[in-house]
Amino acid sequence: MGFRSLRRSWQALLASVLLAAVALVAAPTTAQAAGTLSCDIYASGGTPCVAAHSTTRALFGAYNGSLYQVRRWSDGATSNIGTLSAGGYANAAAQDSFCSGTYCTIVRIYDQTTRHNDLTIAPGGGANPTADQGSNAAALPVTAGGHKVYGVYISAGNGYRNNATNGIATGSAPEGMYMVTEGTHYNDRCCFDYGNAETSNNDTGNGDMDAIYFGTLCWFSPCATGPRVAADLENGLFAGGNGSWTANTGRSTPFVTAVLKNNGTSAYAIKDGNAQSGSLATRYNGALPTQSGYNPMTKQGAIILGIGGDNSNGSVGSFFEGVMTSGYPTDATENAVQSNIVSVGYTKSVTFPVNGATYKLTNLQSGKLLDAVNCGTANGTAIDQWTALGNTCQQWRFTNVGANKWTITNVNANKVLDAVNCGQALGTAVNLWDSLGNLCQQWAVIPAGNGRYELIAENSGMVLDNVNCGTANGTKADLWMWLNNTCQLWSITS
Repeated sequence: MGFRSLRRSWQALLASVLLAAVALVAAPTTAQAAGTLSCDIYASGGTPCVAAHSTTRALFGAYNGSLYQVRRWSDGATSNIGTLSAGGYANAAAQDSFCSGTYCTIVRIYDQTTRHNDLTIAPGGGANPTADQGSNAAALPVTAGGHKVYGVYISAGNGYRNNATNGIATGSAPEGMYMVTEGTHYNDRCCFDYGNAETSNNDTGNGDMDAIYFGTLCWFSPCATGPRVAADLENGLFAGGNGSWTANTGRSTPFVTAVLKNNGTSAYAIKDGNAQSGSLATRYNGALPTQSGYNPMTKQGAIILGIGGDNSNGSVGSFFEGVMTSGYPTDATENAVQSNIVSVGYTKSVTFPVNGATYKLTNLQSGKLLDAVNCGTANGTAIDQWTALGNTCQQWRFTNVGANKWTITNVNANKVLDAVNCGQALGTAVNLWDSLGNLCQQWAVIPAGNGRYELIAENSGMVLDNVNCGTANGTKADLWMWLNNTCQLWSITS
């Protein structure tokens, strides 16, 4: 895997150079307030936002600065994506125009407060020493306020961080936070977090983090089965109390409001809600964990998104908006924020691929088709790429089995595309196998723009990849973290 390491190192260096070259902060300007939005509500409640991140909308009624920055793959150029109006929604058309004919990644998510707590691509850490990659900018189109916008789609290897923040709670200072995520996009790997973390990119001990987690990773058994909001306080995902809290049954609505607050000395609370309707549900409201290190807390004040405090980056998730506050918000304030989130009207529809349709999958790097080796029909038949032969060994039927979850069946063999032994390691092979109905045989189809897609294994969050970016007939397919290259992009055509 030496070539892999070289490829990742080169990409990390390029990302650093480009980010340094454009190290700019799009300073927000003020205008006539467009309405009372999340951070206006927190300020009215005496717990102002000290960080406010969203790729979909403004979180202050007067905000009309940039929301996020994308980098174009074809030439490395960057562009800031702002709002359509003060207090309004993201100008997705500007992204579509800038990225036309190629694809883009999100390299910066701007802080809408005056503290400039922007999130950029996370550096390596104790759990994974390699720098992360920016998310595919076109991966998560949704509708908000009647406008097309893009969320942040986190797959294995994506992550954002800021270790040099301003105004974020440290030590035992109180804080609150929320994020809006998807209740259908999650896994059981560590850790899809948003919130307060270590400034060193390492696990430095109990109580050094205070972040929202969403997923099914069960740290303290027993756990409820559904995806749940938990508190990542470092060395533990706490569903409530001292960790195990089966009353926290989770939420799997299409969009979820995830809420956490921690007063730093005695109490924390976890809430969730349907981000499309209704009120918040309190899953836990009580004492901090009694294990050593959590009472009082020792928060360090970095901000993370999509990763754990030590850059554990095997998780998946979706992020649309989130804030962190100074002080411990009241229930009334959080209820008002939930009402504002519901008013956004987040919706999502998937129109491609067509359920039951048959397609060819062409690798963008090599121009060759995904192929069952030697037209094999047995369980364990390997998968490679090959020049188009016009046969059914290179045709694949897509069957919907959930919210953007698909089985991909080889037409010739009538067996499904499978992660060998349900592997989650880099380089896990893919093959054909009888349908088993598990996540190792389910795939997310994620747009990258201009008719290109990522195919992401649901059990691991890793993408379908051709080994070492090979272009020869017979190059095998495997699974790898997203590396932001054309070896991991596929056209899907009839």
